[in-house]
Amino acid sequence: MHQDIERVSYSEETIAQRVAELGVRVSADYRDRDPILLGILKGSFIFLADLARTLHIPCEIQFMKASSYGSGTSSSGTVNLTPGLTVEVSGRHVLIVEDILDSGRTLELLTAHLETLGAASVEICVLLDKIERREVPIAAKYIGFTCPSEFYVGYGLDYAERYRHLPYIGVLKPEIYS
Repeated sequence: MHQDIERVSYSEETIAQRVAELGVRVSADYRDRDPILLGILKGSFIFLADLARTLHIPCEIQFMKASSYGSGTSSSGTVNLTPGLTVEVSGRHVLIVEDILDSGRTLELLTAHLETLGAASVEICVLLDKIERREVPIAAKYIGFTCPSEFYVGYGLDYAERYRHLPYIGVLKPEIYS
């Protein structure tokens, strides 16, 4: 375990098992729908890669940058959405793949944006869901883990662009970000 980690919340094995389970559900739900998996950078890149490898359906993978954290430990309340879709979403089924559903502001804005572009459907798949932190009424259809409000890093999640490489998800020691 990395010296900056207080404890491991989800082991590499636990994550792999849960991602495989999500892959089965997504494959069944999107059979014959040719979805676009829209990964939100940067936190979702490892989760999206692992999820995509578990799917048994054709799909397209796209990325978009959206953030409300900056280098802090909680949402700033201001969402920065960097358009960059290189594919037409009109009439397509879009599955947003995100690392954490926290306040919900980023995903609410992104979902509305995709709907205005004419997406046939927009659903959300998140690795971690911090329900107690929700500020807007939005929910994910696919949830890796429902978790308490702590500051997690690893498996793509970061603090100030560090710790993404860790193969597990752990709670960062408060003295690191205080």
